[in-house]
Amino acid sequence: MTLLRIAVQAKGRLYEETMSFLEEADIKLSATKRTLLVQSPNFPIEVLFLRDDDIPQTVATGVADIGIVGENEFVERGEDAAIVKRLGFSKCRLSLALPKDIDYPGVQWFEGKKIATSYPGILSTYLKEQGVKAEIHVITGSVEVSPGIGLADAIFDIVSSGSTLVSNRLKEVEVVMNSEALLIGNKQLSDEKQEILNELLFRMDAVKSAEDKKYVLMNVPKGKLEEIIAVLPGMKSPTIMPLAQEGWCSVHTVLDEKCFWEIIGKLKALGAEGILVLPIEKMIV
Repeated sequence: MTLLRIAVQAKGRLYEETMSFLEEADIKLSATKRTLLVQSPNFPIEVLFLRDDDIPQTVATGVADIGIVGENEFVERGEDAAIVKRLGFSKCRLSLALPKDIDYPGVQWFEGKKIATSYPGILSTYLKEQGVKAEIHVITGSVEVSPGIGLADAIFDIVSSGSTLVSNRLKEVEVVMNSEALLIGNKQLSDEKQEILNELLFRMDAVKSAEDKKYVLMNVPKGKLEEIIAVLPGMKSPTIMPLAQEGWCSVHTVLDEKCFWEIIGKLKALGAEGILVLPIEKMIV
């Protein structure tokens, strides 16, 4: 049986969010931290757990067929693999930061300075574009402590909430790139593996489409039906069914959570009653 092999980060935030995403796509996996390769019992896929910086090369060379990796690592490694899909989770940014007490006039401040980073490729490209010459000091691990111990004047590192910078008395001064989880793929997939990938993408799209969506049912007076339909920004036209009570009907639709309360208020003002709100697990569009 043909299996599609996907490389996944072995630990950390991206691991947790990737495994949750696969679970929502109904791909069952039973893995322990000591397991390197795990096959799903209900989908033709096997998961290879690796360090995040090994995933781009593993996919590019065909050891794995596809992989889920942070955009920052994919760009830094520069491997010849295809971006199959942007996944929208594990968002962060790569930024330049320096001690918070320093007055920062602009990017030219970095001229002649020493910058500590784990991403020398992305940083060197950015500095070249800005016409700045600086010394790049490559380290792994806790980059943010470098200015405090005199190892560097500034840092270039991943920023999520910014709390790590604050705890190390640093301030973010330049955002160089934004990053999110990517699904990357080998450029030489067989037809059989491409077919499995297409099914996986179908499931992923169904999961993503359902995010932040609510299924809403309500009873509305027929005399207000046109006005109520006008304020519903659902997928297409809402479903309308007659009720046993004369002059009333039931309306079913899908609402985006970000505008949910605003629309619910309008619906109530127009006479909608018995509004029932349900979560959506999957949505096929």
